[in-house]
Amino acid sequence: MSTVAPEITMAVGDVSRIRTRAIDRVAYANDASHYLLTPDAVVIAADAQEVGAILRGATASGTPVTFRSGGTSLSGQSSGAGLLVDVRQGFGRIDVLDGGRRVRSQPGATVRQVNARLLRHGHRLGPDPASEAACTIGGVVANNSSGMACGTVENAYRTLEGLVLVLASGTVVDTAAPDADRLLQEREPALVEGLMRLRSRVVADAASVALIERQFTMKNTMGYALNAFLDFDTPAALLAHLVVGSEGTLAFVAEATFRTVPIRPAIATTLAVFPTLDAATRSLPALVATGAATLELMDATSLRVGQRLAGTPAAIHGFDATTQAALLVEYHADDVDALGELAARGAAVLAAEDLRAPAVFSSDPAQRTAAWTFRKGLYASVAGARPSGTTALLEDVVVPVERLADTCGGLQELFARYGYADSVIFGHAKDGNIHFMLTDRFEGAEALGRFEGFTDAMVDLVLDAGGNLKAEHGTGRAMAPYVHRQYGDELYEVMVELKRLLDPGGILNPGVIIDDDPGAHLRNLKTPVTIEPEADRCVECGYCEPVCPSRSLTLTPRQRIVVRRASTAARERGDGALVAELEKDYDYDGVQTCAVDGMCQTACPVLINTGALMKRFRREEANPVLAAGWSAAATGWGAVTRAGSAALSVASALPTPAVRTVTDAARAVLGTDTVPRYSAELPGGGPSRRSLGSVVGAADVEPSAVFLPACVGSMFGPAADGVGATEAFVRLLARAGVAAIVPDGIDALCCGTPWSSKGYAKGQATMSARVRAAVREATRDGALPVVCDASSCTEGFAATLRDEGVRVVDAVAFAASALLPVLTPSPVADVLALHPTCSSTQQGIDPALRTVGAAVAREVRVPDAWGCCAYAGDRGMLHPELTAAATVAEAAEVAGWRADAHASCNRTCELGMSRATGEAYEHVLELLERATR
Repeated sequence: MSTVAPEITMAVGDVSRIRTRAIDRVAYANDASHYLLTPDAVVIAADAQEVGAILRGATASGTPVTFRSGGTSLSGQSSGAGLLVDVRQGFGRIDVLDGGRRVRSQPGATVRQVNARLLRHGHRLGPDPASEAACTIGGVVANNSSGMACGTVENAYRTLEGLVLVLASGTVVDTAAPDADRLLQEREPALVEGLMRLRSRVVADAASVALIERQFTMKNTMGYALNAFLDFDTPAALLAHLVVGSEGTLAFVAEATFRTVPIRPAIATTLAVFPTLDAATRSLPALVATGAATLELMDATSLRVGQRLAGTPAAIHGFDATTQAALLVEYHADDVDALGELAARGAAVLAAEDLRAPAVFSSDPAQRTAAWTFRKGLYASVAGARPSGTTALLEDVVVPVERLADTCGGLQELFARYGYADSVIFGHAKDGNIHFMLTDRFEGAEALGRFEGFTDAMVDLVLDAGGNLKAEHGTGRAMAPYVHRQYGDELYEVMVELKRLLDPGGILNPGVIIDDDPGAHLRNLKTPVTIEPEADRCVECGYCEPVCPSRSLTLTPRQRIVVRRASTAARERGDGALVAELEKDYDYDGVQTCAVDGMCQTACPVLINTGALMKRFRREEANPVLAAGWSAAATGWGAVTRAGSAALSVASALPTPAVRTVTDAARAVLGTDTVPRYSAELPGGGPSRRSLGSVVGAADVEPSAVFLPACVGSMFGPAADGVGATEAFVRLLARAGVAAIVPDGIDALCCGTPWSSKGYAKGQATMSARVRAAVREATRDGALPVVCDASSCTEGFAATLRDEGVRVVDAVAFAASALLPVLTPSPVADVLALHPTCSSTQQGIDPALRTVGAAVAREVRVPDAWGCCAYAGDRGMLHPELTAAATVAEAAEVAGWRADAHASCNRTCELGMSRATGEAYEHVLELLERATR
């Protein structure tokens, strides 16, 4: 068991936020880089003042401290030994200022979350990293993030207005405050004197000024932001900009305020395929001169991976990718006319090239989305295709654009010389900034010697071209030994003195940026083990984490996978004690509290559904008695649902505390993952589906669909004064003059999710066979579509009927396309708070959901903080803490709206959101039914 210095323990307001279990330390050991350092302890920090106290305690005890937010960094800067401080969970506030022209954010908010709030104001952040879905503001500042379009003009450094910093001394500084310089002088006089002394030293040295000006005309995250000494002459502003790109080694960024940039709405995109990488890179100077917003380079290996992925652009298909390379070319403008002029210039340049097919610029959003989804997920997609048991190592360099072709050629020669087959080159070619990836098992003298030789030769290549060894991924541990070489003695000494000035105890992220050990980059490299095939190709990028409902309660998908890797590695080296400890805690943290909602797959570039792995574990560990009971339930499902409905009706007539006491007692005996906990949001039971008869809707009309009402609507009755989704849909069918068949034996049919989510394979097989037989008969072998009135059940039926040739449609989508055009709804609400579900999102139903919402309310709002509610069938009743953690941000946002209607499209999700908000959520079709009376 790890221990924490008492000085740090006393600094944390709630000791439950200090984590020393092996599973917590292992879960936080991995970031997106190729380094692995396991912390001694993890602290979930509450606020800036607490971080200040922690840093004072760490200084006093000599404890190294690393800050972790998104964990998407690629050079090892967000992992460390000692104390790891999680600054994602408690630091998510976003404030839009001046109509979107400025934004203030805490470090735990992702770039995508900030941009979502700015979008309605027509603005966005300047930095546009490919990892925007997962990377956070803390990392954007700490790494001086740039990206695909912003170059060096709109990066974090150039758009920064001010920072709230916590220094190693514990002092909190707001560099944007009107009296920031005075306060800084009063609180940290030695620091101010030292900063101004270093500035004088730099600006007085002509050679230093020339070197800084030359290297910072390009993207540059190598070492510290020495250009700040030339750009700023007041202490607070100088300090703020020195911290940009400092990777957690100088101070903690508690808040950042940025000037935003206007969104240019007119966009044209093309993907041009060249015969060779050399041809693509030699076209760049002419394309840059046309004013292209982005020029993204992808080599043949990138294209080969893309050809194996669904939904990638048509331009990269239809040929064997051997020597080819592609440029994703895009222009942005304020209006269509200006865009046309820009695109015409680009088309003229591309027309002179020997392209595989003529480049045609398009403003089609679907084509653009396909191209950018491929490009933004390229690193993870390529890395995911690596051989099992190897590590993907991504490097990031920049050279003058006119030197890029020769540099790429030189890199390919080095790949061949050092035996790195199938290495990949891609990146932001407009800026001369490329990324290249190596895959190997970086252990043993031979492999490490090859890597060291390659790195030394690559450094020569880039520096000889006048480039920077890091463009945007940060120095980290990967390039720390080479900072001295890039800058020389004088400027390296300035950096060392700057580090000593701000972090005299050397506690802040030691080993990052400043490390005089020439072999530091060869230490602590990941050596992955092979795990279950559902998750083995994970590259630990972290894209899945922001959408995971358990992310602030137990583990994220990435963490579930890295703990499996740690457990497997421990087993292979004979550490049985660690295996036992990890597996004991994994049952709850990993398996029980996974909502298995599949949202991780929607964010994963290599389409890993960690929930599928958790279902496997549930299946393998299923209690045989419970499995037998659920198999019996599948056989007599109609009776089970009616009994459940009756029990809920009885319970609803009793005081909630009395019923809860009974279920709590049963949970204490039988287990919290077995017996649901009764809570106030649960309604009485719903009506039997058998009462619907064989046909519903309009009379004397040929049925145009088969209706499979979800059993959750029969088990759980509607909200007070509601009619329920099933009855609402039936009434809407009748009003629209549409009829639907209800299969025989409907009370005994279910989508199968209760069995699949719990891992009860036999019961699932029984139910699936019954559903397939009933649907084949009712649909006349697939002649009619199947419609279901609960989005998660629609998804379940679609999975069950995948091979039956039957089209499955959600009732919301059916209503939007087949019913709304012939209905005349009148709004029944002013403001509708709408909660899409994980299933509606994955099935593409959300546009239809919004359409129906717009028909029943004057204003429809979907929370910016929307996420899966994690009710997940009965998971939210088994583990109420999971739903509470998943919905806290969304519930707080909805509470500020004072909406007069609240809706979703799945009964259990409605219950989850009702519990979270205290408002009665109902199915959106119930609102449509009222709107068409």
